[in-house]
Amino acid sequence: MGFREILEFVKIEHTLFSLPFVLIGYILAHNQFVNDISSDKFGIDILWILVAAVGARGLAMTLNRIIDRDIDASNPRTANRHLVSGAMSMKSAWSLSAIFLVMLLVGAWQLNEVALMMAWLPVLVFVIYPYTKRYTWLCHFWLGLCLALAPAGAWVAVTADVHGWASITGLSDVNTDFLWYPTIFFISLGVTFWIAAFDINYARMDVESDRENGIHSFPSRFNENATTRTSIQLTLLWFACFAISDPMNEIWFLAAAGLMCILNISVILMRERLEDFQTVLFRISMLTGWVLLASIMIIEPTGDGLLD
Repeated sequence: MGFREILEFVKIEHTLFSLPFVLIGYILAHNQFVNDISSDKFGIDILWILVAAVGARGLAMTLNRIIDRDIDASNPRTANRHLVSGAMSMKSAWSLSAIFLVMLLVGAWQLNEVALMMAWLPVLVFVIYPYTKRYTWLCHFWLGLCLALAPAGAWVAVTADVHGWASITGLSDVNTDFLWYPTIFFISLGVTFWIAAFDINYARMDVESDRENGIHSFPSRFNENATTRTSIQLTLLWFACFAISDPMNEIWFLAAAGLMCILNISVILMRERLEDFQTVLFRISMLTGWVLLASIMIIEPTGDGLLD
């Protein structure tokens, strides 16, 4: 199997959802502790954060494909996926998952002890996700949790260089509050709702197949109106979370979140009038993270751009 096939197997384009929030978590930690960590260390951190993030993203997808191969085989839309069609063997899939796991662990190891010791958490969350759809339509929120680990993990990876385990527990001689609250908490919660809103609409493609095969999703459990209404409510919720987080009280982030909220809701409401609703929704949803990232990149404690 060639490199191109591997990229198709792990759906490399879906990395565009998590990557901007990885960078957002890194930038927020950079701005928060700019006076406590050398610029060289920040530069090294982003390298290993990206290695760990790519490993985590690849591991999540390979595990999902392996665990869901029987479900994929029963769904006409996914029946041509690599493991179902035989384009990739199970041995190759497990080998890929091992490579991605090593990338995650090596990246975490090079960052700090906290990052390495917490590497089990995303692995556990990734393993559980494919099974949730077998039992509950809340699976969309579990998928949101998977991606919510992106900004949280990058933030902790940097913050732990200064505060160690207190970056998570908030317990130290000099700090009794949670460093991750409110900003990174609401950023991560917003990501959870954002992905859940997208995934609920994405699941519209498989309603009949899901019902026939006993797979749980919001659209297969509820009607079209409920799906539209709930996805709009979730969109408003993620906007509220991003607005509450309001990194460094900058209007740019609030304006960016408001703009993308309006665009996402507009696409959902125009679903029946769009020739290819899923493609448009994918692009607008993916763009959301990058617009938010762009707004944060102009923020710095001094008020100047991060890249100036």
